[in-house]
Amino acid sequence: MIKRYYDDLTPFIKENRALIIYGPRRVGKTTLLQNFIKKTTLKYRQDSGDNIRIQDLLGSQDFPRILEYAKGYELIVLDEAQYIPNIGMGIKILVDQVPGLKVIATGSSSFDLANQIGEPLTGRKTTLTLYPISQLELLQMDNKHDLKEKLEDYLIFGGYPQVITSQSREEKIQILEELVNSYIFKDILALQQLKGSKILLDLLKFLAFQVGNEVSLNELATNLAIDIKTVGRYLDLLEKAFIIFRLGSFSRNLRSELVNKSKYFFFDNGARNAVISQFNGLDSRNDAGALWENFILIERMKKKAYENIHGYMYFWRTYEQREIDLIEERDGKLFPYEFKWSAKNMVSPPRNWFLTYPQSEKFSVINPHNYLDFIA
Repeated sequence: MIKRYYDDLTPFIKENRALIIYGPRRVGKTTLLQNFIKKTTLKYRQDSGDNIRIQDLLGSQDFPRILEYAKGYELIVLDEAQYIPNIGMGIKILVDQVPGLKVIATGSSSFDLANQIGEPLTGRKTTLTLYPISQLELLQMDNKHDLKEKLEDYLIFGGYPQVITSQSREEKIQILEELVNSYIFKDILALQQLKGSKILLDLLKFLAFQVGNEVSLNELATNLAIDIKTVGRYLDLLEKAFIIFRLGSFSRNLRSELVNKSKYFFFDNGARNAVISQFNGLDSRNDAGALWENFILIERMKKKAYENIHGYMYFWRTYEQREIDLIEERDGKLFPYEFKWSAKNMVSPPRNWFLTYPQSEKFSVINPHNYLDFIA
């Protein structure tokens, strides 16, 4: 069993506060809850947002009914809370009106849960995001040498728990295809009342082939034969459902710098490859560089989230095609990073970067030799 970074939820659970755990589907949120419940000495009750009775009760804003539901318990655990209408108000009633009560709620989709919980629970919640398994977590089981030996596997099949623990290539592919076909759109289709997933899947396929490149909303709209506002809405939904994430462009000084441009990456390499049904080895594919960039970015995001490294992430590019893969802005400083799958090539920073941003920190190249120092 792989030990998760948030293996013990105790430090995050406070009286009269809610712990909200977000994350993609199938990353282990329910397992995390079950492991905690097995060890807790708190008197608890556990329910699921899939339960119609729970939806009716906690979505009712009926104080007497909700307080009666919680009476005698020290902890309320709600899995799949995004399906409960007005869940933010329901949890607010619980944490405000029941002295000493603790609440944990999980959601596989942030867009509905976040909208409902944000304002009602201001100052009353702690938020954690659980990702597919990170290299940081795997380093607790394997040493750096062993992790590097399995690098190609992670680039192709990603980090979903079921995928990592599967023994065969065929089983990994089957799990990832099921993930894409059965789970990946479930929240969007259920909560946004969309008629079907074909356009969403077509959009994802386009993005999968564009990993590492700037994306034009106009080009997406033309290719999908839908209007640009709909493209923007779908991108927002996919991002809030933890399927893709957006990397914006960095610009402060140069008129030649790209502004209002974005790149889109996937929360998991395996999910990306499942979208386009490509699981062949790196020696027989032409997108190794894109897989490497996607892998490093999401692993860096995991490390920053888990270790509370605060700061913003951007890419940088000029109209003359001078570029840097990642700019991190933290503690008032700029940190430029370039990602290279081939460690043989010498890479120098664009000259106009340091002319424009002389206060920038040292330019670093992340390659298969040194990547674990950056992400784990």
